[in-house]
Amino acid sequence: MKAFFVDDSYRREFVAGPCRPIHPFGCRCWFAVLVFGLLMTRGTSGLAAAPARMLYPVDVAAAADGTLYVADTHLPGIWKITEGKLSVYYKAAKQFRAPLHAVRCLAIDPQGNLLAGDSATREVYRFSADGKPHALTGGKIGTPMGIAVRASGEILVSDLELHTLWKVPAAGGAPTKLCALESPIGICLDNQDRLWVVSRIPPLLRRVSADGKKVDTVLPGRPFDFPHDVVVDAKAVAYVTDGYGKAVWRVADGKKPEKLIEGKPLVNPVGITLQNDQIIVSDSRAAAVFKISPDGKATQCVGK
Repeated sequence: MKAFFVDDSYRREFVAGPCRPIHPFGCRCWFAVLVFGLLMTRGTSGLAAAPARMLYPVDVAAAADGTLYVADTHLPGIWKITEGKLSVYYKAAKQFRAPLHAVRCLAIDPQGNLLAGDSATREVYRFSADGKPHALTGGKIGTPMGIAVRASGEILVSDLELHTLWKVPAAGGAPTKLCALESPIGICLDNQDRLWVVSRIPPLLRRVSADGKKVDTVLPGRPFDFPHDVVVDAKAVAYVTDGYGKAVWRVADGKKPEKLIEGKPLVNPVGITLQNDQIIVSDSRAAAVFKISPDGKATQCVGK
């Protein structure tokens, strides 16, 4: 009777009968080779070598100089796109509760610094000029899914776990509650300092006053299949990413929402931001970032 290991790469045969002794030196050699291989893979910093392309981009932020920052949960970490060239901006360690191991959302503050929300450490980070993240709240956020920053520098964060919209001082510190809101995901500010919020339960698009005391329903019912994020232009027109719908919706006040773009090249649009008159969308399943013109034409920035 014969039995085999499941692992096809090391297919060893065992024959029923007396056990054969295993040479100790052989075992030690295999163990040494295994350890050496792991060290070579991880490198001296303890981080695996970065891939050459995006893996699962979930959010994007645009800096004033044209640089795009992309949160990638499978990197895990943050990419940078400069003049169409992709590079790793920050790579997190692939271990439980490592900073930015589960980066979810990005934003740029008034000073041009990158902010990132991370559910692995329940934290919001600000990156310094040398590219190092600095924790701002002491781990007081549950699951940060969206970040928006006021002109004053105050940071607003949507918390999916605690069903709360938080205010974080510009310099960092303990967050305070702007208001309670069920299942908040993507958020953004308009030029009237109102906070637009995408939720996972109806109403799917709401607008919160600057003081958090008034919450208006922008759209009743369930016009989107599975919304992720929202951005609002200078004319108060909102654009919403819809993962299941493979679309970006255009929502103008008093008008029925319409799809700006639907289907290919979009597969699962998630994050969204503005860069001049262009809409920038990160698509997790297309593993790409797209630039979408006002007439709905998509151009791939970088990707597969």
